[in-house]
Amino acid sequence: MRRRIAIEVISFLFVLLFLYAALNKLIDYQKFKIQVGQSPLLTGFGDTVPWMVIGVEVIVSVLLIIPKFRLTGFFASFSLMTMFTAYIVAILYFSPYVPCSCGGVLEKLGWTEHLVFNSVFVVLGLTGIVLQAEETKMMNAAKDFSVLQSSMV
Repeated sequence: MRRRIAIEVISFLFVLLFLYAALNKLIDYQKFKIQVGQSPLLTGFGDTVPWMVIGVEVIVSVLLIIPKFRLTGFFASFSLMTMFTAYIVAILYFSPYVPCSCGGVLEKLGWTEHLVFNSVFVVLGLTGIVLQAEETKMMNAAKDFSVLQSSMV
């Protein structure tokens, strides 16, 4: 029961984060597009990356909402947050210019706070993977037992 609640809470937090971020990017799309274009690591991708990021955030949210696809959603969330965190580290250590393409509340965070925030979500993603994998294994075992039991009757 605790595992199920933890899975639901982690899913909710990711859905909230990704939909909030995607909505903020859409609301001020021009600003987001310009900031992505100013990134020294993404120069030349200013037209495609903004739509890809928004689309992926929405798709991952949908995966997390649908229980059948939740494990895939957790893997995608973990991967996204790891990439976003690696991007921040790369910008901080290897770039003379540090643009922020985050919107809303996240825009107010300093880079250290942003790294901590992202790191917490990386850990939540990994936790979600482990918990959901255990939950899926237990559900499959129960289903297999039920099939076995019904075939014995």
